[in-house]
Amino acid sequence: MTEESSLSGRVQRYARVGAAAGRLATRVAGSRFLGLSLDRDAHAAELRTALGGLKGPVMKLAQILATVPDVLPPEYAGELVHLQADAPSMGRAFVKRRMATELGPDWIDRFEEFDHQAAYAASLGQVHKARDPQGRALACKLQYPDMESTVEADLHQLKLIFAIYQRYDNAINPDGIHGELSERLHEELDYVREAQNIDLYRLMLADQDAIHVPEPVTDLSTGRLLTMTWLDGQRLLDYVDEHPDNRNQVALNMFRAWYTPFYRYGVIHGDPHPGNYTVREDGALNLLDFGCIRVFKPHFISGVIDLYHALRDDDTDLAVHAYESWGFETPGREMLEALNKWARYLYTPLLEDKVRRIQDTDNAYYGAAVAAEVHRELRRLGGIAPPKEFVLVDRAAIGLGSVFMRINAEVNWHRLFHELIDGFDAKVLVKRQKKALKTVGLEGV
Repeated sequence: MTEESSLSGRVQRYARVGAAAGRLATRVAGSRFLGLSLDRDAHAAELRTALGGLKGPVMKLAQILATVPDVLPPEYAGELVHLQADAPSMGRAFVKRRMATELGPDWIDRFEEFDHQAAYAASLGQVHKARDPQGRALACKLQYPDMESTVEADLHQLKLIFAIYQRYDNAINPDGIHGELSERLHEELDYVREAQNIDLYRLMLADQDAIHVPEPVTDLSTGRLLTMTWLDGQRLLDYVDEHPDNRNQVALNMFRAWYTPFYRYGVIHGDPHPGNYTVREDGALNLLDFGCIRVFKPHFISGVIDLYHALRDDDTDLAVHAYESWGFETPGREMLEALNKWARYLYTPLLEDKVRRIQDTDNAYYGAAVAAEVHRELRRLGGIAPPKEFVLVDRAAIGLGSVFMRINAEVNWHRLFHELIDGFDAKVLVKRQKKALKTVGLEGV
């Protein structure tokens, strides 16, 4: 079996995606326009089954939608969130063939124990628990077959969808978004690179005692098999339900896990959905997945901090400079107001020096309402083309914010933020970033 992006593999993928989406779209259209009854709970479950069976980028898009609060009806969000760690897994025969392909026919002899039943199954691969001859617990992440064809087909379909959508709504030019998703998804298929990402995070978070990163096991890893040490922990919501008094500490640990690398090294984890981490008994955080990692130029990080100061000080010129440093075209007055409206929604918790929730309102639809208002303004003004670098930063902020909302965390976000940005020096970041990337073999990315 080859791993190349074959024409036949892509054609089969087009057919499967089109058929699944077509069936579901027909149900919704029948409900909306023909008055046919639609059991939303049953339809949501069918959507989960269809997307879970397809795996790949289509399922990752479902994961993204499920992490953003109030974008989907609760029935749909409740089903799609299960795709983050409970996607349908591949069977025992597949596992044996795949492991033999990666480690050779005597692969099983290299383990003391190996569980053929997947412990976790997600969009691009599944994880098996194992134990090496020295008794060390391991996690073996095994990529699904023919994923290169799957990614190519889904990215092609996504580009067509974006093109059709843009004919009806010009608020956001999606070219940069598609380009960013394409680069990151191709990187996620490279498990050698992911192992380097793990080493990078072990280096960047070495002084964070409440954040744990696994250790890659290189002699049991390949480009499509990533073996690492196993980290025990509970899923976030289960942990918070059992330890409600620790919810704020969990939020602090998550904030530091995502933003210490960002402000110290210019690196962000772009996939904050709950399937990518677990929580230890003491509230410490285990990071588990490192496929979607992005490295930024220092000027981008400077722009994030500049916009914070611009909003705090009502400094129009600094705000314009911040957007330009990110790659936005110089915004006019009305465009600047529209962009700042969304920025204030994201930055407000950081601007207020007090203990508060991440969204200090009981209106569950507030975030969606702000997004809709900004969208209408952008459309009226002729639209905007977000730089591709903006995609994962925005996704991380919204994804983490949705988690903080769900666990009802109350933290002084302002002081936590200032712990990271006070004394920021872009030249220091450049040196620190270069040294870290060189140490783990990612120099030049």
